[in-house]
Amino acid sequence: MRQIMVATIKGILRDRIFWGILVAGLIILSIPSISTLSMRQVPELAITLSLSCSSFMLLLLTTFLGGTVLWKDIERRYTYSTLTLPISRSSYLLGKFSGVIVFMLLSALFLSIVTVVVIKLVTITVHPDRPVLWGNILVAVAFDALKYMLLTSFAFLFSTFSTSFFLPIFGTIAVFLVGSASQDVFEFVTAPTTQSVSPFVKAIASALYYILPNFSAFDLKVYAIYSLDLPSQAVILTAGYWIVYLTINLSIATIIFGKREIK
Repeated sequence: MRQIMVATIKGILRDRIFWGILVAGLIILSIPSISTLSMRQVPELAITLSLSCSSFMLLLLTTFLGGTVLWKDIERRYTYSTLTLPISRSSYLLGKFSGVIVFMLLSALFLSIVTVVVIKLVTITVHPDRPVLWGNILVAVAFDALKYMLLTSFAFLFSTFSTSFFLPIFGTIAVFLVGSASQDVFEFVTAPTTQSVSPFVKAIASALYYILPNFSAFDLKVYAIYSLDLPSQAVILTAGYWIVYLTINLSIATIIFGKREIK
């Protein structure tokens, strides 16, 4: 599995994706000049823009990298030749997934360093009204990375039974949109003040809420922007939720990939 992971990382670097991340980091460095356009709350705006740009870059990586890595190998028949070696399908799949995740973690580390530099430059020129909690900023980036790692598992799950790249890519985008809105929809539908929604619709919404991923739980940007105390219990529960959901996705993907006919 380790050899598959290393080969995957090398393949990603050959695709020049890493250099695209570096260029994105340089673009993020222009945020201090943009945030000064705000007459008030300049540091808060800088933190918001930095974390949002970092999150968007990780989303792009997840969609176009996680959704195509496995599919390209199957399409080019690299998978067939690799599986003729003494390696199980589960090891191959998990090796590919691990390679993508390692690259994403390195990208998240790079983006977090750029984010810290940007915010530091802003706070030097504009004194913030509230202290900047650097730990909150790093935790916000880390949980963004966890969110996109979970989304990557969906991309791999779709790739295990898809015969084209459309389902992995657009399916991943659909899961991201649904998972980002599931919390708000659930709260609206089940609110006591909502009278126009039938009990059947509420039951369906509640069931989908517990089945579909809840990506809003990983969004800790507000705690970084306004220097609020992180809810330790919620953070721990979210981490546990991530472990369980990721394990389920990879287990299903492994089962499907093990039964897939590859020619």
